Amino acid sequence: MSEQVEAGKLKVFALNSNRPLAEKIAQAAGVELGKATIKHFSDGEIQISIDESIRGDELFLIQSVSDPVNTNLMELLIMVDAARRASAEKINVVIPYYGYSRADRKARAREPITAKLIASLLQMDGVNRVIALDLHAAQLQGFFDIPVDHLQSDRLLASYFEAQPQLTADNTVVVAPDHAGVSRARRLAELLGTPIAIIDNRSETENAAHPEAVIGTVKDKHAILVDDIIDTAVRITVSAEALKKAGAADVFACATHPVLSGDATQRINDSELKKVVVTDSIRIPAEKQSDKFEIMSVGDLFGRAINLIYNEQPVDQLFRSPIQKQQQ
Repeated sequence: MSEQVEAGKLKVFALNSNRPLAEKIAQAAGVELGKATIKHFSDGEIQISIDESIRGDELFLIQSVSDPVNTNLMELLIMVDAARRASAEKINVVIPYYGYSRADRKARAREPITAKLIASLLQMDGVNRVIALDLHAAQLQGFFDIPVDHLQSDRLLASYFEAQPQLTADNTVVVAPDHAGVSRARRLAELLGTPIAIIDNRSETENAAHPEAVIGTVKDKHAILVDDIIDTAVRITVSAEALKKAGAADVFACATHPVLSGDATQRINDSELKKVVVTDSIRIPAEKQSDKFEIMSVGDLFGRAINLIYNEQPVDQLFRSPIQKQQQ
């Protein structure tokens, strides 16, 4: 009679990019963060050691590929290698923010597709599964030959606006800052029951945003700009200015990933934006905080996803019920 093999334990490890979010994820998953030591030498080299046995366990490694992007990416790759060499049964990487996601195609000659390169590196490193949040383009899932669970923050962001008594379906409009963001705006508008509008911005880059017109009715309405990433904040702030000129009563913005490069926070503080709702997929340092920011945590969303994956249950139930009910 063969001896029954015990299933590997669920273990969650955090790297350095966003420890506060990792702690929330672990709490939501009902486990403590695993013990690991991450050191950086004076020349920038990274040393990682896993300080507990993980033989035969299923691991979830949490790391946003955010600033410093290349350092955080290398931490993740080195941690995966350490886990594989320590005989982990499965290695899942949880990437709240997938850096290089905007380099998802060849837009001009002799240009790399860096998002695909990152996917190849993770697979070659021995990753079994990727759990990501609001990828810049959904087709990035096709860059992998392993399972990818693509979580979305739409319901979480919508819950903030649903809780604002002054915002109703009749006096609110969801706005895409350019034509490429129409599908994202439509998803949020469907959740809130509002119409949509579009900023007619034909610039190819965020830094060169020059809106030409507003398509749709925004006069005397509460406008909600929606995007996936706020990087330099040029596009979102000039879009807010265009909406105010078109007669919007006030302008909110929401985005999943607060990259906030350079003077982005100052630009937001000086803008027409009333509130900017973001998630904690990227840790915002103290010097980039603003009273205009409302930060919604995705810890519960990722924690629930981890438990569903570990227990081999479908993750699609996270998309079927409102986020408020999920957190009860």
